[in-house]
Amino acid sequence: MNNSYQPSPKIVDLGNGFLEPVSPASFKKTELRYFNQRAARQIGLDDLSEQQKIDYFAKFEPLPDNQQQPLAMAYHGHQFASYNPDLGDGRGFLYAQLRDNSGKLLDLGTKGSGQTPWSRSGDGKLTLKGAVREILATEMLEALGVSTSKSFCVFETGDQLWRNDEPSPARSAVLTRLSHSNIRFGSFQRLAYFNQVEEMRALLNHIAGQYMPHLQKLDPEILPMAFLSEVATNSADLCASWMAAGFVHGVLNTDNMNINGESFDYGPWRFLPSYDPKFTAAYFDTNGLYAYERQAEAVSWNLARLGEALSILAPVEQLQLAHKNFAAKWEIALPEAFLRRLGLRPKSQQHDKNFLQVLSDTLLTTQLPFEGFFFDWFCGDEGRALTRPNLAVYNSSQFSDLRKLLNSYQPDRPKRLQHKYFAAETPQTLLIDQVGSLWQPIAQNDDWQEFEQVIMRIDQARLAYDIFI
Repeated sequence: MNNSYQPSPKIVDLGNGFLEPVSPASFKKTELRYFNQRAARQIGLDDLSEQQKIDYFAKFEPLPDNQQQPLAMAYHGHQFASYNPDLGDGRGFLYAQLRDNSGKLLDLGTKGSGQTPWSRSGDGKLTLKGAVREILATEMLEALGVSTSKSFCVFETGDQLWRNDEPSPARSAVLTRLSHSNIRFGSFQRLAYFNQVEEMRALLNHIAGQYMPHLQKLDPEILPMAFLSEVATNSADLCASWMAAGFVHGVLNTDNMNINGESFDYGPWRFLPSYDPKFTAAYFDTNGLYAYERQAEAVSWNLARLGEALSILAPVEQLQLAHKNFAAKWEIALPEAFLRRLGLRPKSQQHDKNFLQVLSDTLLTTQLPFEGFFFDWFCGDEGRALTRPNLAVYNSSQFSDLRKLLNSYQPDRPKRLQHKYFAAETPQTLLIDQVGSLWQPIAQNDDWQEFEQVIMRIDQARLAYDIFI
């Protein structure tokens, strides 16, 4: 460990009833496939030897002065609007907490680390392809300004797995995530299901103490409403950033949403090829419940379920008022997220109220490549946009209203256009066919070169967009 390593295992303070001690699986091999050096630097784990990486991220030996036992979390949840009390960490656990350079409390958790009491009939394992997809999702979303968990480390583990949605036998892996809390909406739903009032108070107090210190001094009777209001605001920001990234999560169940507005747990995710409100990510989402245009609806519905769970502590009417913060924040967050993606800001205090309507109508009519449009018009540089492959569309009457509207804004930090990423003809994208083609050389020849090149280009995009600085 170097001097910036700050162990802080606070989750153990919650005690029994929230987490279950578990043991990691023993793997046939431990071949390092990915290590996020940039994330490791944030938490003082960037100087580890190769053997230490195996010990800590494949064997899951305790980190110094940290948790001594991996802990699987208990929770319930609504899955595609149906309540399921048989959930919980079924193939992962939390095994360390530490603070980054800014003092933020972060979790190291796993996916594919073996069976737990909530594995049901599953083997608790993760396919290597699933790990690769999660790396790609988290890297791309971070580059596009989405608050997301980070794929920290991946080891290939040597098992042969049988899956219905992948050619089998499939190669296996174990993934370590770095995230800002594993506490989910479903954690509260489980406590409400068993009417565990005091346990829910303890969980709220833990959250206020570790994640929302500005809520610590509130009267206990007010805390549930203030907490829900905070989560609603965070969730609106998250959902708006998904929309601006053209991202469809795919499984927006209550057990897949956490308290801090951080995206995590990537299954059948997809990015939009072009603007399509009905676009879905999961082949089994036959009714389009979690389609692109319905993501805000899904998040709001999930927040209402969180409010229902909190009603064992507070009046429903007050919780309903707190829930309204989602709609209020959403109205502001959505245009702000799209303007950030475009590198634009209003010339005055007010921005055009028709901005989103004109933008969505034009993208739907022209069917421009979604990511390509934002890349071409970044910082509103019309001269640059008119050198791009989509020049004919940009000069067409279908695009004229949006072109005029874009010119009414001013660029935000236009020096970013000097980054070499913007010298390319087209941006880095991660459409479903591209993800499949990235996997083929790994599957057939164990060739990771193309995957590594894409990760490098995504990192270029992150530095070029520099959205949150």
